[in-house]
Amino acid sequence: MIQATDEKTVREALKQALVADLHLQDLRPEDIDDEAPLFNEGLGLDSLDAVELVVLLEKHFGVRIADAEQGRQAFASVATLARYIMEYSRSGKS
Repeated sequence: MIQATDEKTVREALKQALVADLHLQDLRPEDIDDEAPLFNEGLGLDSLDAVELVVLLEKHFGVRIADAEQGRQAFASVATLARYIMEYSRSGKS
């Protein structure tokens, strides 16, 4: 499991996990913009990818998404997801 030590490290680990676990063969982690939307016009993820993203977060970071609203906010971009992971880790939930 990846330790959430700082937000930059988390963003980089997230990008690597997204490319590997979601099989984004046409992308390299460094090609992903931290602020680009993960779904639709940004990275182009869909609802099936959202389910895989929830699993990815638990597997790599020990982070859980409590409900759809929380997921919608956290999944806005790599940057918002990294902040969510950092806050989750600081809260002692993991």
